[in-house]
Amino acid sequence: MDFRSFASPEDLAAGLARFVAEALSVRIRRDGKAALAVSGGRTPTRFFEALSAERLPWSDVIVTLVDERWVDETSERSNAALVRRHLIRNKAAAAGFVPLWRPTSTPEDGLGSVAKAIADLPLPFAAVVLGMGDDGHTASFFPGGDRLAEAIDPAGSALVLPMRAAGAGEPRVTLTLPVLLAADHLALHIEGAGKRAVLDKALDGDDATEMPVRAVLKSAKAAVVFWTG
Repeated sequence: MDFRSFASPEDLAAGLARFVAEALSVRIRRDGKAALAVSGGRTPTRFFEALSAERLPWSDVIVTLVDERWVDETSERSNAALVRRHLIRNKAAAAGFVPLWRPTSTPEDGLGSVAKAIADLPLPFAAVVLGMGDDGHTASFFPGGDRLAEAIDPAGSALVLPMRAAGAGEPRVTLTLPVLLAADHLALHIEGAGKRAVLDKALDGDDATEMPVRAVLKSAKAAVVFWTG
């Protein structure tokens, strides 16, 4: 595992922004287009703002989310709203953005539309940036999730799946493990001593149903961990 430690959250944000910008640049030079999947929550805000200032041909970039709560963008818990506020701005205002929520009552009702939108992206992703919860979840791979086994099946064929779990709050929709692992570059962004302890615990075991982030960390794909205390 490539573990990169930074002196401050600001240094991490700048380093991760450069990592993602380079991945996008390489893909654009090769294919003319590039797609990026990012995570929500509180942790990535500085990274989003740093990435938004990177010099890139942003009109050739399409941004989407790793997962989303099934809430519209007026909700403070909307990952899409967070991305619009902190990433789709500055130079990155020219990027395309594909949210995962649809105006349907359940993620199952909107799943076909979401899956088509993901399939229409220039896959595989040039870069995917994951986060990690204190319970060891990543994306919407939650312990006890009703579709967890299917979502983390490395041989699965679905691009996106709905997910419900006690620790998830709202119903959610998530990209599946094979889609994430197919990315050119995969990063795990964590901050603080508590998250480092969760990471160490995840690395020390193998049961992905207990700590689903293990499905990523124990895969053949080399994830780059970006951490600051």
